Amino acid sequence: MLKRWLKNERGLTLIELLAVIVILGIIAAIAIPAIGGLIDNSKKDAHVANAQQMINAAKIAVTSDKSLLPPKGQSLYINLKYLEDNGYLETVKDPDGLEYKNLEANTPTPAASASLTEPSNDSYVVIINNNNKLTYKVKLVNSSRGVQTGGTGEAAGKAVAEDQLSRQNVR
Repeated sequence: MLKRWLKNERGLTLIELLAVIVILGIIAAIAIPAIGGLIDNSKKDAHVANAQQMINAAKIAVTSDKSLLPPKGQSLYINLKYLEDNGYLETVKDPDGLEYKNLEANTPTPAASASLTEPSNDSYVVIINNNNKLTYKVKLVNSSRGVQTGGTGEAAGKAVAEDQLSRQNVR
């Protein structure tokens, strides 16, 4: 009797096949969003690394060209194009497949010491001279997102301080 029963088991029934397909569908429904999140996080990390690279290039630029050192109590903007065109930085590749926003002008622009008015729609490093202690902030954006401050109103879309660069500042 056992021999005869084993002889009839030659393949999968339709119900068994459907059960396997449903299980695979559930696994795919869970795995695909998780993988998408990992990919997005790695792109955000690449934006942060590019921003840090921009700050490092600005530090090299200030060291090699003393005219880029802002006077005490003042600031200086150095845009991405200036850093690339003057050899301080290789062309930065955007991980989103877009292009980072660049000013057409190829010169650093000094900022007023009283009101630090940052360019709203460009990628740049701002160097702030507080009694010969230089601090650096960076804004690196493409047409959809980049490293910049969040929030609403005046605080949104500004440069991020070097010590605050993180995945959370990619917006």
